Amino acid sequence: MNANPVLVEVLRGGAIESFHRGAFAVVDADGALRAAAGDVERPVFPRSAVKLLQALPLVASGAAGAFGLCDEELALACASHGGDTDHVRAAAAMLAKVGLDESVLECGAHRPYDEAACDALARAGASPGPLHNNCSGKHAGFVCLGGFMAGRDADAAARRGFLAGYVRPEHPVMREVSAALQAATGWDLARSPRAIDGCSIPTHAIPLRHLALAFARVATGQGLTPAHARAAARLRAAIAAAPQMLGARGRVDPRLMGRLGARVCCKVGAEGVYCAALPELGLGLAVKIDDGATARAAEVVLAALLQRLLPLAGADAELVDALAAPRLVNWRGIEVGRLRATTAIPDALSTRGGDVLGRTG
Repeated sequence: MNANPVLVEVLRGGAIESFHRGAFAVVDADGALRAAAGDVERPVFPRSAVKLLQALPLVASGAAGAFGLCDEELALACASHGGDTDHVRAAAAMLAKVGLDESVLECGAHRPYDEAACDALARAGASPGPLHNNCSGKHAGFVCLGGFMAGRDADAAARRGFLAGYVRPEHPVMREVSAALQAATGWDLARSPRAIDGCSIPTHAIPLRHLALAFARVATGQGLTPAHARAAARLRAAIAAAPQMLGARGRVDPRLMGRLGARVCCKVGAEGVYCAALPELGLGLAVKIDDGATARAAEVVLAALLQRLLPLAGADAELVDALAAPRLVNWRGIEVGRLRATTAIPDALSTRGGDVLGRTG
């Protein structure tokens, strides 16, 4: 198998210190591969990059409406949040609307990603709980879905009983989530490996081409069932209205969507995965960095793609340009190098006499 191309270089001073290989796909809602670099047919685990797809049944089923979930709560259901006060409060509020509390969550606990929240817990002598888990919003969404599936007349005890083991592949909640993922990507999940994600739910390996297709469908509604198309539009609107719920302060997802609003709906996943929907272009993107450099290379590739696909100006362009070539500083704040995208990205976006958007030149 041919190696994937180098997509990102790491410079120290003016010399290349290291580099990151990877692949990406740009697909439209008809399934046409508009641009690609590397192996986009190899199934990869998308991890948290597909949280929006996993939240489709929450809205499509009517559960979100029945429990009155607001924009912040729906955005949190699609988030890898920082565990700060607002994030924890929103996740708890979602559970309370089903008459339950954090003890029903099966995501496990870890320290908040948000440094201030982590410090506050330490000062209080408190230990992190399931609500601090970056996936607690997603799991609270699963609880809302399961609570709705248990029946409108079910009491808290009945809902808790129904939800027991909701992370298992055979549970009705997870069957709905997996069905939505399969329908959106157009990929038969039985064709490739299934594993356990960090938050204990199943994670399915899916080719980048199909992940990009799913996000093109999220961008347009085309190719989705009417209920899932409405759900995708509702979730995108919620994220655009409350981007601060998407991640810890300073992370790329909330920064990008806080600046660009509804023009981009993007989500990072563990091990160097990024997916994004570009509604105004009707395109979906999916990125995988071979070495799993999530916090560095995948963000650079996403920003480099946005530079070339979206018309940007002013503060919008400044942010995307900064993300496409981030400075590296040492502990004294001295600049020591930077990251940069390679020519493999614009080369893949170009075609004979034109580019992925059909512009000639």
